[in-house]
Amino acid sequence: MPTMTTTAAARPTRVRRQPVEMWFDPICPWAWMTSRWLMQVEQVRPVRVTWSVMSLAVLNEGRELPPQYVELMAKAWGPVRVIIAAQQAHGDKVVKKLYDAMGTRIHLQGMKDFDEVIAAALAECKLPAELAKAAHQKKNDPALKRSHKRAISLVGTDVGTPVISVGGVAFFGPVMSPAPKGEAAGRLWDGCVLVAGTPGFYELKRTRTVGPIFD
Repeated sequence: MPTMTTTAAARPTRVRRQPVEMWFDPICPWAWMTSRWLMQVEQVRPVRVTWSVMSLAVLNEGRELPPQYVELMAKAWGPVRVIIAAQQAHGDKVVKKLYDAMGTRIHLQGMKDFDEVIAAALAECKLPAELAKAAHQKKNDPALKRSHKRAISLVGTDVGTPVISVGGVAFFGPVMSPAPKGEAAGRLWDGCVLVAGTPGFYELKRTRTVGPIFD
């Protein structure tokens, strides 16, 4: 029987995925929506997302805030500190796992006690329970602020979370509710990359009429 050979043209080609980085704070519902959208984008566009932490608590340091927001920012240190501590101890692979575990509890299950959220998320991700102590310690704040600063250095201080970087450009958002799925997610991605990559483009915005719709 003759030996069959596979020509170069017949071999399947491996798609090169463009690197994308998203910075998030796990307590932000809008960042959660954006992250779910990016997960859809990964299914329909040749991109590969890496996940990094930024912090609303860091962003709002020194700012005058309403009393209820001051209380929230005091609590907001906990989840991001724990993710940074876990990343330093166990590598980048734990960042998205912890984000998913924390975000599910905060945004989908409505858990308000972040210490409980952290403990349950660590258990789900099979990470040491003692990492929860980092929520109330400042020793990892320099690393947290470095991660945060990387995002802000790309987009400026007039934004919040999330921040996305792709192809040498970065932008805040997009803010959406609900997050599109499938090819609709891909079309939104195409538009975001187009406008963000246009020299001189800075802002596109309208008043939100609905809150986060988690579906």
